[in-house]
Amino acid sequence: MDRDVTRSFHAILCGSDRLAATLDSATGSTALLIVSGGNEIRSGAHSGMAQLALRIAEQGFPVLRYDRRGIGESTGQNNGFLDSAKEIAAAAKFLRQEQAVQQVIAFGNCDAATALALFGPDAGIDGYILANPWVIEPSGESEAEEPTISSAAIRSRYWDRIKNPRTIVDLLSGKIDFKKLLKGLKQASRSEENSALSMRLRDAMSRLEKDSPILLSKRDTTARAFLAAWNSPDFAPVRNKAVISVDMLDSASHSFADFDAKSWLTEKILDSLRKA
Repeated sequence: MDRDVTRSFHAILCGSDRLAATLDSATGSTALLIVSGGNEIRSGAHSGMAQLALRIAEQGFPVLRYDRRGIGESTGQNNGFLDSAKEIAAAAKFLRQEQAVQQVIAFGNCDAATALALFGPDAGIDGYILANPWVIEPSGESEAEEPTISSAAIRSRYWDRIKNPRTIVDLLSGKIDFKKLLKGLKQASRSEENSALSMRLRDAMSRLEKDSPILLSKRDTTARAFLAAWNSPDFAPVRNKAVISVDMLDSASHSFADFDAKSWLTEKILDSLRKA
């Protein structure tokens, strides 16, 4: 049953900085911490995270969202998701104190999922929901450069296109750039090792002792890259961990933006909160 939700705004101390945060209060003893991915503000793309927080809080679970340092209304310098351990710890501590909850379950999409796996255990997180974890390395020293996507992920994407009869029509009509297609097939033929970031994520996941469902948009490029690493021999020890499960939605929506994807994501998160 839907419950009345009170939404309030806060400034969370994080060292000498302050994190702008939004809390949807509820009476449950288990709370959800939403960690934003990329450089998104806490409301998410097209207010997706704000809407998700409301749906979860209406079911009785408090939800906290915040802007990382140097993002949105938060002070400080944005040093990227690999330098976000202090923010995760500060937000989790604030949520526990403000709502007097017994457990904090954290959700993150993309690089936020990777950050949670890396830094969540030291923040005392009681469970994780990791969506489309980011394992793609930049192709060079500049963050502006195009990231290098694994050949296995590229093969998966092109296999889907080859299976689609429409691809031949688009190729003959010129809708598909033949040169780009050849470049993609060449990339797909490479043999390579997992990225350093994916190996770091694997090591972090091997230390997870709390329930950690992994949610993937099956046709999303980021999810494909993670799945390629996940299915590799390097990840075999992690695949056998009882606390980690993988669930996939047949969607290309990285941010679970369409109605069906939103509904699926909401139910998966509620399942984790109810089981906690």
